[in-house]
Amino acid sequence: MVPFVAMNYSEEPLHFAYKRKSVNNEHRETFHSHLGVEILYIHQGRGTMIVGNVRYEIKPGMLCIFQPYQLHHLQFDYSEGQAFERSLAIFEPTLFEAYFEKWPALHSFFAFICEGKLPYPCLYGVDVSDLLDTLFNDMNDKLSSLSETERHEEASLFLVLLFRAVKQLWEKSSEQAAAYPARRKPYPVEKMLSWIEANYTVPFRLEEMAKSLHQSPYHLSHLFKEATGISITEYLATRRIHQSVLSLTTTNKPISLIAEEIGLTNCSYFCKLFKSRMGITPHQYRKKWAKH
Repeated sequence: MVPFVAMNYSEEPLHFAYKRKSVNNEHRETFHSHLGVEILYIHQGRGTMIVGNVRYEIKPGMLCIFQPYQLHHLQFDYSEGQAFERSLAIFEPTLFEAYFEKWPALHSFFAFICEGKLPYPCLYGVDVSDLLDTLFNDMNDKLSSLSETERHEEASLFLVLLFRAVKQLWEKSSEQAAAYPARRKPYPVEKMLSWIEANYTVPFRLEEMAKSLHQSPYHLSHLFKEATGISITEYLATRRIHQSVLSLTTTNKPISLIAEEIGLTNCSYFCKLFKSRMGITPHQYRKKWAKH
């Protein structure tokens, strides 16, 4: 399972992937949210997606829209050699809103997708799949040759074109194309996720979290479980494992230091936790990754 994913939007305004593929039970199950908006297009793959306690069938030609902090749980079916292939764009809306203001109708749709109360997060049978594929493919071809100053400009142009395509699709799929519902209420779990993101690097105490958020420990635990389907400690563990995987694969830091940096002062416990989630020890994982 993959937890809340924080991204540095000041350095990379658009987090992008074109036809990213998972095979052989890789990331068989993920559970995460983002600070930004995620637009996900499924090229191939089967499985189940759970958003807001509603189950959706994962299938090719599916377009998904996840709002900031909206938790989504994906389970993939890799039987009979199936693969999961997707393109995605994740961005912080406030960094790009000004680019949409020149086109009032598109700006209204952009605000609705980012802040509105969406009746559903998934659209099936996308009939602009060729256009979406072309947009992602063109952006993918440009990325490697762009300077830092050019990246933001190209990202803004890409998002404008992407939202124009999504707007076309949305309005064909919706019975009330021009009527966008009012702004949604903040997800109750948002403050908790933000607190965890700011504090997962130190030993966790529910009482400190409750005091900081002006809630009782029981109420926080109940609210979190109701919203996510898992406990705070379970989510926190997945967040820490996710960060440790990043450190193991991108640094040469000692495993004991990595454990400390994710708020676990007992290295033996960290190794046990890591193996229970990943199937192998941190050392074995690093060694395996180095071979790729």
